[in-house]
Amino acid sequence: MLRHEFHPGKLVLGLFLLIAAIAYAGDAGGIWDTPWFVAFPLLLAGLLLGGAAAAVSHGIRGRPAARAAGRSADDSTDA
Repeated sequence: MLRHEFHPGKLVLGLFLLIAAIAYAGDAGGIWDTPWFVAFPLLLAGLLLGGAAAAVSHGIRGRPAARAAGRSADDSTDA
């Protein structure tokens, strides 16, 4: 059993934050030169794609509390 629910929006945002961190770590290590403005498009793209992934996930699965409340209400009206 899973300990918690999977959140794809957080995964997408985390990947974009990781890419931005790697870009600036490479710049700090002298491997390549990263301009200062690179983080803004990366973070904006991560936020937009993460929000889209979260919206799609919410649309497919819905909220667990709403599903549980819907089932209990449906079960009580069937009797």
